[in-house]
Amino acid sequence: MITIALPKGRLMEESIEILKNSGIEVETPTSRRLFFFDKGNRYRFLIVRAQDVATYVEHNAADLGIVGKDVLNESKPDVFELLDLGIGYCRMVVAGRDNECLHKKNSSVRVATKFVNIAKEHFLKKGINAEIIKLYGSIELAPILGIADCIVDIVSTGKTLKENGLSIIEEIFESTAILVSNRISYYTKNPKIREFLEHIR
Repeated sequence: MITIALPKGRLMEESIEILKNSGIEVETPTSRRLFFFDKGNRYRFLIVRAQDVATYVEHNAADLGIVGKDVLNESKPDVFELLDLGIGYCRMVVAGRDNECLHKKNSSVRVATKFVNIAKEHFLKKGINAEIIKLYGSIELAPILGIADCIVDIVSTGKTLKENGLSIIEEIFESTAILVSNRISYYTKNPKIREFLEHIR
């Protein structure tokens, strides 16, 4: 049996749609269930936080997982990326009240984000000294309250930014959901993994 980690929320709903459309019969899980099976008992699905999917796969608790490119770029897990599923589209962006934060070559720019590694790497490539302020939620408040010059965050429509007086200054990369594999599982369970891939392609 193949174990597949799915992210909670909207991305899981889209993932289940892909499974159903590919002929893998699954029942929509109840809110309290942490795992479920397909009707043929070939696959076991784990329901985990989006940020944890790659960790479960990397540490062999799951053979496969569906995870956003944003999470992969932030945590850089030791997994194989097998297939871009084209779902969960969003963008990683720099946003703020103005674009001054991209022009501070000689002074430090304060950047609020939960994507610490992505933010550090991005500003380092631009030759800008960035002080990273880690926040877990309501990141849009940081520039408004003056604790940061700008933010690095994932956006879908940009509506939340606009409603809080912020705008996109720069796009870092586009993100969609990727099917990833545990490195050992890819070799020891290769026929079953290939069969799953053929189903969902």
